Amino acid sequence: MSSPVSTVDPGSAAQRPAVPRSRVILASLVGTTIEFYDFYVYATAAVAVFPALFFTGENDTAKLLASMATFAAAFFGRPIGSVIFGHYGDRIGRKATLIGALLTMGVATFLIGMLPTFYQIGIWAPLILTVLRFCQGLGLGGEWSGASLLATEYAEEGKRARAAMWPQLGAPFGFILANGFFLLLTVAMQFGTAGHELGANHPFLVWGWRIPFLASVVMVLLGLWVRVKLEETPVFQRAEQQGEKVKAPVIDVFKTSWVQIVQGTFIMLATYVLFYLMTAWILSYGIGKPAAGGLGVQYRSFLILQLLAVLLFAAMVPVSGWLADRFGRRSSQLVITSAILLFGLSFGLIMDPAHVGTGTDASLPRILFFLTLGMTLMGLTFGSMSAILPELFPTNVRYTGSGIAYNVASILGAAITPYIAVMLNSSYGVGSVGLYLSFAAVITLVALWFSPETRHVDMYAVGTPTP
Repeated sequence: MSSPVSTVDPGSAAQRPAVPRSRVILASLVGTTIEFYDFYVYATAAVAVFPALFFTGENDTAKLLASMATFAAAFFGRPIGSVIFGHYGDRIGRKATLIGALLTMGVATFLIGMLPTFYQIGIWAPLILTVLRFCQGLGLGGEWSGASLLATEYAEEGKRARAAMWPQLGAPFGFILANGFFLLLTVAMQFGTAGHELGANHPFLVWGWRIPFLASVVMVLLGLWVRVKLEETPVFQRAEQQGEKVKAPVIDVFKTSWVQIVQGTFIMLATYVLFYLMTAWILSYGIGKPAAGGLGVQYRSFLILQLLAVLLFAAMVPVSGWLADRFGRRSSQLVITSAILLFGLSFGLIMDPAHVGTGTDASLPRILFFLTLGMTLMGLTFGSMSAILPELFPTNVRYTGSGIAYNVASILGAAITPYIAVMLNSSYGVGSVGLYLSFAAVITLVALWFSPETRHVDMYAVGTPTP
């Protein structure tokens, strides 16, 4: 049986009813898993499906770039979502706002599954697709901060990073569900061994790709059921009782905590660049035609490699939380980000077509080794971020501040990363993509160096937290 989470206010002897820890874990984990599932379903389709169905022309690279541009639209919606949902999260509470964020993402994902293609409604298809992708970004922009706050504001002292790792597990779990779903469909429908040469009339390209989008409605209903049963966090309840809420959190956070927004944004930069290189870009590079700078690996085979590697991502998330609690957030992240920098320098050595080979199964072990390294580092850097960013901000603007930092970083580190990586690879080779990652790691190292250690901050503080 799970132990209850104490909700005693530090300044009061009153004891509210205890909330089962399992309910807090489930509410933070299920929500982020669903949100990231919806997000990654699109990422997979943006590489393997959308270039063939929503964009025209004979140039495969141009169609892929156009698809990546719609993929990027969500990241420009995420900061806006963090402002909108952050305002209500800091004004009316974490619980109700998280329900709204989940519904926004779920409706947008379901409608993508219903969307006609370019060959049915012309230019309206990619335009509507871009709008719905933007709405996905709004939903995820409000989700992450709220889920992180559920975990951190209920956490025991000294175990905050380990508690905060639960919403972070939603990222690998959502990725596994999304890509696993696509893998099962490609096997069942015999798609992916001959690529798009099977033609636009193949059942997978006609209707099969829609199933993961439409099926998300079941998961959204599950997430809503879990969150409706949740109570408000004790930290927010105390701020509400003490009259410490602010009327305009977004204005107040820029007045009082703009330095923390800058710090949080660049602390997250390398994490974002790494992850979207290891998911969206690497899939396009792996299954891309050798003539276009890709490796020519079969789509189904590459999905299997990604799913194996992402298991290391999931396994390292709790390790990251433990390291952050044991050695401190700043110290552990400095070491991990340095390893990411070195990993970026290895791209040309490990993944250059001259070393890997193209279109043969002999290249698969080398690719798996590369993916495993990247996903291991991803888990180590991502796992404690849901503790680090909220700890930078006071209670009354924490939802807004952490959300803005997290999602502005998504524009700088994720929205343009697959697009830039495709261009760099096509012009200068895969080694230049690694240099791009190393450059992002240098920026993050600088941000970490000038940031405070937040392991011992008071989460009930209303003023700017100090270490």
